[in-house]
Amino acid sequence: MSGTIVTTSHKPDAETLTAARDAAAVLGIEFVERNRMSLVGLRQNYGAENILVINREQIKLYTPLGECFFHPSMSIPRIKAIRQGKPDHMVEAMDPKPGDSVLDCTLGLAADAIVAATVVGPGGRVVGIETSPELAFMVKHGLAEYGKGSPSLREAMSRIEVVCGDSGQYLAEQAANSFDIVYFDPMFRFPRTKSSSMQPLRGIVNSEPLNSEMINDALRVARKLVVMKENEFSREFARLGFSRVLGGKYSPVAFGVIDKQEAEV
Repeated sequence: MSGTIVTTSHKPDAETLTAARDAAAVLGIEFVERNRMSLVGLRQNYGAENILVINREQIKLYTPLGECFFHPSMSIPRIKAIRQGKPDHMVEAMDPKPGDSVLDCTLGLAADAIVAATVVGPGGRVVGIETSPELAFMVKHGLAEYGKGSPSLREAMSRIEVVCGDSGQYLAEQAANSFDIVYFDPMFRFPRTKSSSMQPLRGIVNSEPLNSEMINDALRVARKLVVMKENEFSREFARLGFSRVLGGKYSPVAFGVIDKQEAEV
């Protein structure tokens, strides 16, 4: 089995069928009529590992490891806590200011990008890079169409620019000092088993470790900081030159920070 197909929920209306065909055309993959088939039947009949299901309410991506869909998820309580003056470890590491620009090189389901977009405000900018075309398509649609939550949350999500591509190549093409903060949240070398929302994505997202060339490019592109999220005791921080590591006393994750000015000394 290989690849991805696009289909619909059972008994789709004309609008859903059009949306599914359009999605397949954008992604350059096959659209398949559902015809009451189960996901197992679709996989067997079409030899596809992943199935992107379009319906009127939501887009879902089914992989061999489970299903995933866009939802603001933990960004909602995090934003609420930030507004109450409580600390957020990612925000403390990034130290973003209103109007700052953030390049999220590992967008995923966009929870961190939503928090960053909220903090930098309407005058700021957040660009998220996602390698997987299916995931980028689903998240871009979700950010634009999510109809719940507060107006400020929806406004922040609408300002996130989703770019489908390789983050290393994207960084190499950017001018020096073109973003204030460059952020990485790579797939952990030793995954957190409790992170169920990411488990279905492990087969489709880029699982390659970061390398020194990418960090050097990130430092060239960043005006202020390069930040990386990893397991608290990860050796990736030391390997990639993150000498300053921040995190909570009871948090299983930590954030490495390289200050642009300190790196240039």
